Amino acid sequence: MLFRISNHYVSKIVSILLFVETLVFMASVYLGATIRFFDSNFPYFVKMENFFLTACAFALVMVFSMSAFGMYKHNYREDMRNTFLRLMPSFALGFGIITLAFYIVPDIYIGRGILGIVIVIAVFLILLVRTIFYQLFKLKYLESRIIFIGCGTLAKECGELAMHNISYHKYNIVGFVQLPGEASCILPSTILPTGNSLISLTNKYNANEVIVAVNNRRGESFPIQELLVCKLNGIKVTDAASFFEREACQIRVDSLQPSWLVFGGGFDQSFLRSFIKRIFDLFASTIILIVSFPVILITALCIYFEDRTPIFYQQERVGMDGHTFMVLKFRSMRNDAEKGMQPQWAAANDTRTTKVGRIIRKLRIDELPQILNVFKGEMSFVGPRPERPFFVKQLCEEVPYYNVRHSIKPGITGLAQVRYQYGASVEDSIQKLQYDLYYVKNNSLFLDVLILIDTFQVVILGKGSR
Repeated sequence: MLFRISNHYVSKIVSILLFVETLVFMASVYLGATIRFFDSNFPYFVKMENFFLTACAFALVMVFSMSAFGMYKHNYREDMRNTFLRLMPSFALGFGIITLAFYIVPDIYIGRGILGIVIVIAVFLILLVRTIFYQLFKLKYLESRIIFIGCGTLAKECGELAMHNISYHKYNIVGFVQLPGEASCILPSTILPTGNSLISLTNKYNANEVIVAVNNRRGESFPIQELLVCKLNGIKVTDAASFFEREACQIRVDSLQPSWLVFGGGFDQSFLRSFIKRIFDLFASTIILIVSFPVILITALCIYFEDRTPIFYQQERVGMDGHTFMVLKFRSMRNDAEKGMQPQWAAANDTRTTKVGRIIRKLRIDELPQILNVFKGEMSFVGPRPERPFFVKQLCEEVPYYNVRHSIKPGITGLAQVRYQYGASVEDSIQKLQYDLYYVKNNSLFLDVLILIDTFQVVILGKGSR
């Protein structure tokens, strides 16, 4: 049900859905043109040299717009009513973008009459495709039947993740295997009977994956030989850390074995990866700077009229390899926000925030000046959020592996920012660190693009702001 692209897990069903809907959007353009010019001697798309390019551009824009509204996200699964309600704003965004594209590239222009017909056709076809996919999703053969080894706290967390998984990857939990002397944290009815070998249990219950969810893997009680037999018989064997990485895009620090980080894959810090990332940073930052320049000017004026200068503020943050730098942001708090006090976590509905500050934080506009930090090479466009030295020192002492996030450049946006609400405590920092560790381990150009699309959704819907 899942496969990996550049170390990042991608749902096969979502990939198929994305491919099918791309074809649907392209077919909608051809069908719309055919209907519009049905009485002509030749189909309109035969006369137009760049029609295939137009169809590709329309499909690309609409897929991007639907992605920006979370319609291909790993946790997206809704009924037809909610799907229709999401389609409307995503199609409106797509209509605006494709209209702008027609203005910039006149050769792909197809006319408002055709575009209106194409939009209507695309809406009906997308709803039809989604209906078919939802029905297929209910089929039993798409389920993964899993057995958990262990009955402790870790096994309970893994079971809850599988049980409440709302992605396209469905799980049917067969049960839990309790090891000798292990305290149980789960319901007794879910514990499988002992006395049979592990391979016989998988055959009996038709399980196709075994999740090892125990912290202590030493001693005679741990069934290493039976797990080997399962693997040799085609049963997938996965440890808890890999399960959380696959399903939640997290690397759990509470159950993490140092050897898993050392001997596992990922952590690509090669010259090629660094070079590609730098090119991506410069390209993305340049495009965003050009597009957002009017917003930057308006924001600067609004800040000045409300609270005068300074428009920007600089603050020391910890970057790659622990080196500090001065991050640049739009000022969203009063000038005396921390006067005479030690550094404080920024909280939701912070009373120190100005009126303009609340708006630009909600829309993440306050982060735009950090593009200059990207140009200077102090930050990347995508990466872990840089924190202040005061908090970094505290978190390095209290949170295991926290310093690992400083092995790459911090970013304006990142996986933790788009997957987790804004945090203002040590506990929240632990949750965000688990996303940061996933990104550090699996960072790639493909993952950067996915995070940028998710960032666009966060900005539109105002998620995670403070």
